[in-house]
Amino acid sequence: MSNSNEWMKLDPKDRAIIEKYQKEIPMKLGALAHELGLIVKKSTLPANISGEIKEVDGVVTIRINRHDALNRQRYTLAHEISHFLLHRHLLQAGIQDDVLYRSSLSNVIETEANKLAADILMPLSLIKELLVKHSKGTNKESMYEAVAEEMQVSVTALKIRLEKI
Repeated sequence: MSNSNEWMKLDPKDRAIIEKYQKEIPMKLGALAHELGLIVKKSTLPANISGEIKEVDGVVTIRINRHDALNRQRYTLAHEISHFLLHRHLLQAGIQDDVLYRSSLSNVIETEANKLAADILMPLSLIKELLVKHSKGTNKESMYEAVAEEMQVSVTALKIRLEKI
C-alpha cells in the first residue's frame, strides 16, 4: 500500500498544501480547493455526469453534480482537483467526467486523476490509524464500513485504495 506515481509527480508545494488538509477526518476538500484557487459549485448536471472542470480567463471552476450521494460528490471533487494538478494544460477545453469517471480524454488521463484522487482523499497514514481503531471486535467488512463512513468515502473506493478488490 503506497502512494501513486501521480502523487510523486506533484510539485512539492502542492503536496504540502494537500498534506495540511489530510490531518483531519473527513478531509476538508472544499478548503483545499479554495487554497488552490479553485471555485467549486454544486450544480444540477445531467444524471450521467458527475463533475466537470474548466478554465476560463485564468479562473478554474469545478462543478459537482448536486444530485449525487455525498461520498460520490467528495470523490468527484478530489478527481477534478487531480485534473487541475496533473492536467492543467487541458482545462481550457474543459473536462466533463461521467459517472464512471470517464471523459472524452484518454483512459490514461482519467486513470491518473483517479489514482491521485484516492491519494488525496484517503491518505495512507489516516487509513492505517482508522483500521486499527475499528479493528477491535469486528469482522473485516464491518471494519471497512466504519473506516469508509468516518472518511466519507465509499467502501468500494476504500477497498480499491487498499488494493483489496
